[in-house]
Amino acid sequence: MHSDLVLWIVIGTALAFDFTNGFHDTANAVAPAISTRAMPPRVAVGLAATLNFVGAFLSLSVAATIATGIVNPDDVTTPIVFAGLIGAIAWNLTTWFFGLPSSSSHALIGGVVGATLAADGTSAVQFSGLLDKVVIPALVAPVLTLVVAGLAILIAYRIVGRQSPGPVTRGFRLGQWVTGSLFSLAHGTNDAQKTMGIMFLALVANGNLQASDDVPTWVVVSAATAIAAGTYVGGWRIIRTMGMRIIKMDPPQGFAAQGAGAAVILSASHVGFPLSTTHVMSGAIMGAGAAKRLSAVRWGVAGNIVVAWVLTLPAAAAVGALTYGVVYAFGENGAGPVVVSAVLLALLGAAFVRRARAQAQAERQAAEPPRDLAMET
Repeated sequence: MHSDLVLWIVIGTALAFDFTNGFHDTANAVAPAISTRAMPPRVAVGLAATLNFVGAFLSLSVAATIATGIVNPDDVTTPIVFAGLIGAIAWNLTTWFFGLPSSSSHALIGGVVGATLAADGTSAVQFSGLLDKVVIPALVAPVLTLVVAGLAILIAYRIVGRQSPGPVTRGFRLGQWVTGSLFSLAHGTNDAQKTMGIMFLALVANGNLQASDDVPTWVVVSAATAIAAGTYVGGWRIIRTMGMRIIKMDPPQGFAAQGAGAAVILSASHVGFPLSTTHVMSGAIMGAGAAKRLSAVRWGVAGNIVVAWVLTLPAAAAVGALTYGVVYAFGENGAGPVVVSAVLLALLGAAFVRRARAQAQAERQAAEPPRDLAMET
């Protein structure tokens, strides 16, 4: 098989991951505004999709980190990138199914690192870059946003505590249009660039570009479009978890959480840290709830989210390594990528058909009259 065909399979898989990133992480941007009724759901996801697209063009620092700061570009091949993407997609779909807001960013990084370790060993992974630019920010970001959001909500309550509830609620709901927009813009500057970095890495591995080249415009446009489309589809299961199950959110809390999250992510994008927007917003929501009172946070739900965070890197790495093993067995530049792609598409198709049948059955049952009534007639 010609290497260019493998490259385009990898590019298509990268855009598929970018789409799953969009619908998986939509909740981060829109859940607070939807849960406080600051925005109608479709308006919220439409605005988030548009600003995700715009944000992808504002900076390329994160793309550079993903492309050159985690693994050695000279040791990476297109099958390695492909296997890493499959690891990330598998984890995204798994956590979406269970409604857990895990990190698409860490799933992508974990998948690529796992595939690289399986192919080339530890020498091809830049562990210092992984620690400094991924692991440490992952630990610091949710704690930082928890504190910032907590302080913000305490200040907000102090300022408006004696005001009439009606105007205060309306004011903060309007404010959520601003902070929600900033968070969506920040999401585009960080998350869309991760796929750009992976696509750039694949082009370098295939010999189309040098590591010192700029990211091509078509890569930026296609990645921005894919994440915007995924955002518009919306991951409604995770939206319910983020917006309703962690805390019962009021408009001031939503305003504080979105504002704190946007500030942290925009700062990280400026210096090239590939932060998890999920970690950031989850920490901000917990902080906004805990500052009001500790019992306002459903700590059991928060604990499940943290477990998903901890498992993301190793789980995606394991799937990436396993996928590379399958690709290698069938031929790296032969049938391997085709076989894995076909199996993944078949599994997704089967899941879609099963879900469609279950939904049709539920609709039929809802339309049927109660059994007692049917017997009487």
